Amino acid sequence: MIPEEILRQVHLIHFRTKHLVNDIIAGQYESAFRGRGMEFEEVREYQPGDDVRTIDWNVTARMGRPYIKLFREERELVVMLLVDISASGQFGTVKKMKKEVAAEVAALLAYTAIRNNDKVGLILFSDHVEKYVPPKKARGHGWRVIREILSFEPRGRLTDIAQALDYLGRVVRKRCICFLLSDFLASGFEKPLRLSNKRHDVISVVISDPREFELPRVGFVELEDAETGSDLLIDTNDRTLRKGYEDIRRQETRDRERLFRSMDLDFVSLSTHIPYTEPLLAFFRRRERRL
Repeated sequence: MIPEEILRQVHLIHFRTKHLVNDIIAGQYESAFRGRGMEFEEVREYQPGDDVRTIDWNVTARMGRPYIKLFREERELVVMLLVDISASGQFGTVKKMKKEVAAEVAALLAYTAIRNNDKVGLILFSDHVEKYVPPKKARGHGWRVIREILSFEPRGRLTDIAQALDYLGRVVRKRCICFLLSDFLASGFEKPLRLSNKRHDVISVVISDPREFELPRVGFVELEDAETGSDLLIDTNDRTLRKGYEDIRRQETRDRERLFRSMDLDFVSLSTHIPYTEPLLAFFRRRERRL
């Protein structure tokens, strides 16, 4: 039984994302993620005006008269949403938690893909794969995606991106578009991510919170690691400590983005304190221009 509060969130996200898909996102998505190209369909006899470059010479030789190849655009895509539901997602200091941003963005992508007649699948993961929803394009599938992300109670607390990518490679054999939504507070995922990006079209969606980059000056604070449960007492009045923390986090961001670029992997950065529509639209436009 899904709690009433979760159901309210589901309906609210459904309302928001449906509006965004209908009014804003759909056209940009279709331009940024085209079909895989032209797929052979059949041959037919040559007619005056046909492009001679499409003549199938093997069939022509067998039949004794010219035949041409007919093609159709392979529009249908498979979109996989890999969503990090580890304990660190239950953090947010401004408007929303990272988990809520992930749910809304995943819902937006799911509805947009289904509207474009693409299939959508879902993998929820923590330190192991928690839930797999096979790709579908049914009308109510977007509802299920939101419900699973918001209501699913993970058994694990840590983050293992590598294992989620390995699982993706086992359950999705053909090339797909893979949106990987996580705060990327993990390690050891570089090689699996590189391999997955060669096989699939991987887009990393990095979700963060402002307090992960800047500590407020409020005196002694006891911090708890959401994933490991370990405690740490720090003095936020210590300017050196605050600056050291900020420098480390910003260097981690630069290193991660450098890693993505070295793989020729698309990525978009989102935060809990600003609307996600503009960064997403900017990403779609960049990708469209590049294509």
